[in-house]
Amino acid sequence: MLDGVWAFLRQNDLRTDGHNVMVYRNNVPNLEFEVGVQVARTFEPAGVVVPSSLPRGLAAHTIHRGNYAGLGEAHDAIAQWCRTNGHTPSGTRYEVYGDWDEDPAKMQTDVYWLLEN
Repeated sequence: MLDGVWAFLRQNDLRTDGHNVMVYRNNVPNLEFEVGVQVARTFEPAGVVVPSSLPRGLAAHTIHRGNYAGLGEAHDAIAQWCRTNGHTPSGTRYEVYGDWDEDPAKMQTDVYWLLEN
């Protein structure tokens, strides 16, 4: 899904060292999501590539180190933390993917869940 975004970045005067981002809104079966790449400034829309920003607000955060297949555990840990500490998730969450590495042990993904309280 990011191929078009990266092609756009390479053809424009935008930083191309940003990290991939995935924002999830709602839950299955009504899951809405947005994919993107961090850039240094806003830009004019170009087809399906549009400027956006990460959700803002109080969030629970954890860092997942390792293969992407384990990301579910990071989300489960945040859900458990919310239950234990009396926080209500808003339903919006996002992942910021660190630099790719052939060695999965060196990969890092930051996981955020926006909170209602």
